[in-house]
Amino acid sequence: MSAPKAFKINQSESELKKLMKNSHPMIAKRVQALLIFKRNEDSGISKRLVADEIGVNHNSVQTWRTLYIEGGIKLLMLHSKTGYKPSKITDEQELALKEQLNNPLNGMAGFIELLDWFNKRFKTDLNYKTFHGFVVRKYKAKVKVARKSHIKKDVQPVEAFKKNFSRSAKTLSVKKLKTTKK
Repeated sequence: MSAPKAFKINQSESELKKLMKNSHPMIAKRVQALLIFKRNEDSGISKRLVADEIGVNHNSVQTWRTLYIEGGIKLLMLHSKTGYKPSKITDEQELALKEQLNNPLNGMAGFIELLDWFNKRFKTDLNYKTFHGFVVRKYKAKVKVARKSHIKKDVQPVEAFKKNFSRSAKTLSVKKLKTTKK
């Protein structure tokens, strides 16, 4: 087995701790590895032991060590992760979509109808998968929902039916109780 690679770390332990505390979690692991190397600067420590202590792969520790040796702390602190792509749905479109989803009289039965409405209204050609992902992520919508009642349904007869039905159901249950007790 070869000896651990020796290199000089210019920052103090307190500086490294401060950097680790104020860094993004992805960068903090790098600084934590550097801190372990700093504590074992005199005797040296293998990349595998550092990786085990932090809980990362030894190849990551080797990459971080190489970055520090070649470019110092500035190169170690850089990362090329860009994050999520910007949304294809603008704020104005999002507001209209929210209103449409919350409208009980919209009459739409699923995401395909909603996507058609969206593409026609805003003259876009948005992909179904993109649209579906956005609606589910943003509004917690589900594909399978109970069937909506008809848009033009008259509410008053329904309420009258419910009122009469509940009354008749109660009298039926009372009559059944009286007949079973005899």
